Amino acid sequence: MKKNIWKNLGVAVIVSVALVSCKKDLDRTPTNATTADDVYATPIGYKQSLAKVYGAFALTSSVGADKSDLGGIDAGTSDFIRLYWSAQEWTTEEAICAWNNTDVPDFHNLNWGPNNTLLNGLYNRCIYQITVANAFIRESTDDKLASRGITGADADNARKYRAEARFLRAYQYWVLMDLFGNPPYVDETTPIGKYLPEQITRARLFAYVESELKAIESSLAAPRQNEYGRADQAAAWALLARMYLNAEVYLGSGNAKYGDAITYANKVIGAGYTLMPSYQRLFLADNNLNNTETILSVNYDGVNTQNYGGTTYIINAAINSDMNPASFGVPSGGWGGNRSTRNLPLLFTDRTGTTDKRALFYGNNQEINNVNDFTQGLAVTKFKNILQNGTAAPSTGGTYCSTDFPLFRLAEMYLIYAEATLRGGAGGNAATALQYINNLRTRAYSGTPAGNLISINLNSILDERGRELYWEGFRRTDLIRYGLFTSGTYLWPWKGGIRDGRGVESFRTLFPIPSSDLNNNPNLKQNTGY
Repeated sequence: MKKNIWKNLGVAVIVSVALVSCKKDLDRTPTNATTADDVYATPIGYKQSLAKVYGAFALTSSVGADKSDLGGIDAGTSDFIRLYWSAQEWTTEEAICAWNNTDVPDFHNLNWGPNNTLLNGLYNRCIYQITVANAFIRESTDDKLASRGITGADADNARKYRAEARFLRAYQYWVLMDLFGNPPYVDETTPIGKYLPEQITRARLFAYVESELKAIESSLAAPRQNEYGRADQAAAWALLARMYLNAEVYLGSGNAKYGDAITYANKVIGAGYTLMPSYQRLFLADNNLNNTETILSVNYDGVNTQNYGGTTYIINAAINSDMNPASFGVPSGGWGGNRSTRNLPLLFTDRTGTTDKRALFYGNNQEINNVNDFTQGLAVTKFKNILQNGTAAPSTGGTYCSTDFPLFRLAEMYLIYAEATLRGGAGGNAATALQYINNLRTRAYSGTPAGNLISINLNSILDERGRELYWEGFRRTDLIRYGLFTSGTYLWPWKGGIRDGRGVESFRTLFPIPSSDLNNNPNLKQNTGY
């Protein structure tokens, strides 16, 4: 069993703060199993309650894989990473799904609407996790700590926990800002009970997340000084760097913040992280061990904390029974769902004939004539439920996985620095930018300079992001920033629902606000085009 905050405390403890499902009337308020004063009566109670905030990222519920904190969606599909990954990957050239389930083809076809069950689930999952964080933040003020006799070092720890909860809330608001643009807004001061939240604009939400991350910076643990799987200062810096890189998308043309992106990427780069020697080790079941590159991850345990999302989904859906599931650490797995379009493996074509070790594919048929045939298109074998020694990680039922999913890692900061520099960000150095790209390529070519570049441009950085970060939930955001997501100038198989691809309406750079929320909250207005 992996050691991190919420797995150490155990599932039974996480249940100590029970939560209701998301309702269509936006009454998403947590309700305590006993009273708040009982739950938060001791220092350990505060840590146990923080574990619930983290646990909401990796569990579909507190009571098992077949249950969900959300209503209106199948429990197995309601995990945050599964929903987020699908929205970010299925809509791009990096992944296409063979399943013809309701609402799944909408993503490849880029024709979703406000009643798409999976998009609604993602939206509700984000707001649910914000609500969980709000409950903790509300109960961890200095006044609350003093009234419960939490003092000294215990109070200091509780304040750090509060900063972490604020980070996790800010992260979820960033997800909503990136995908949905203009969500409803609630915080710890929002009245408990039936309440119709006001809608916040994308620009105001950007300013809020930015101010939150800066406000909590001094209260978070120093980089690499927290428990594995918990947020620290570097996580806040990494999210700021990512936001600043995309500022013109969120705030409009002319509102670039590339100098700020460089500043915060530099903070992370200078904080003691180093690239792992082996790229593949980043995506194995014991990727928590001696990991010097990952800044923050969502952690999974195939024995003690189970659901059908996260890396259990990513690994099982990427293979079928003909691919020897046992070699991926899931002897009873292999769902035959997700694979790549030809555009992804073509990124790894190298005229020198040398091999980029990041090209982790299976099969020899890059073409997809039938979307529902999993054997058409190359399977992606990047994530595995295998330990570094080559043995399978323990897996209850032979399906659940223990591979942690990286939310932030050093490689992304190198790529942010390089792109922001080429886009004219103040403080960037072109030679340093090239060196950072070649650091990634040197690892990719087994520690040799065989794949090193002598120059870079914005297109080569986008390609490098595709090679380095594929299947980690970046591609939709990247293509939007480059103006390629809906455009007819960059096509991939089945983009827009036709074999050779087509451009689609520009409004699809944002997902719609779910109809269920619009119908129940007159304060909300739908995004343009829906």
